[in-house]
Amino acid sequence: MTEHIAIHDTPDGVRLIRLDRPDKKNALTCAMYDAMRDALAQADLSESIGAIVFAGAPGAFSAGNDLADFVAGARRPFTEAPALHFIRRLARTATPMVAAVDGIAVGIGTTLTLHCDLVYASPAARFRMPFVELGLVPEAASSYLLPRRVGLLKATELLLLSQPLDADEARRLGLVNDVVASDLLEDHAMAQAARLAGLPRGAVAATRKLIRGDQADVEAALEAEAVAFEERLRAPEAQEAFARFLGKTKAP
Repeated sequence: MTEHIAIHDTPDGVRLIRLDRPDKKNALTCAMYDAMRDALAQADLSESIGAIVFAGAPGAFSAGNDLADFVAGARRPFTEAPALHFIRRLARTATPMVAAVDGIAVGIGTTLTLHCDLVYASPAARFRMPFVELGLVPEAASSYLLPRRVGLLKATELLLLSQPLDADEARRLGLVNDVVASDLLEDHAMAQAARLAGLPRGAVAATRKLIRGDQADVEAALEAEAVAFEERLRAPEAQEAFARFLGKTKAP
């Protein structure tokens, strides 16, 4: 476990996974990915946990990967990356998941929500997936899930042009269930998660399977993305983009 991921289990069967690194807008490190993966796996094994809520420290959901940490870890094969292990676990999690998005949700901060059963956002929420800008490709099966959710043309705009979305547009596109005031957001998400946790577990599991369709297709997309991500990660385009972002070279 890491100090930057806080886990809290409520009496009504909800596990809250809070990204708690406010000074870095909840940018994710390898240790944070490992902690979240373990929290998801444990929830699936627990008879007392019926739903999971992802939330960030107030004012930000997640700025995406901590690039300095990510680049340091990229010396290893991507197949060993904590980010990929977390994404695989996220896609396979059987416990219903809810996201409470306040502030920025960049990269995995957005793609994570595509695996959630319910997503609520504050008016301050801003979604963005700048993978191509960094010389990379989408992850978390977003190249498969996003077109199914918003249509091919809009998904292309969001993924290729890194088009940002505010909360109202995300709701209009069907990426968010509702927009809730920031001071009420987490309580609302927790209440909806408690409703899920209180329902018959077998019926919830069977309904989730029917809604989500073929799990094999999701995992096949996830693994195809991982292969392409590994290839792009080693390419000069990504190395130059990382260097610019980290201030090691001047942007052109």
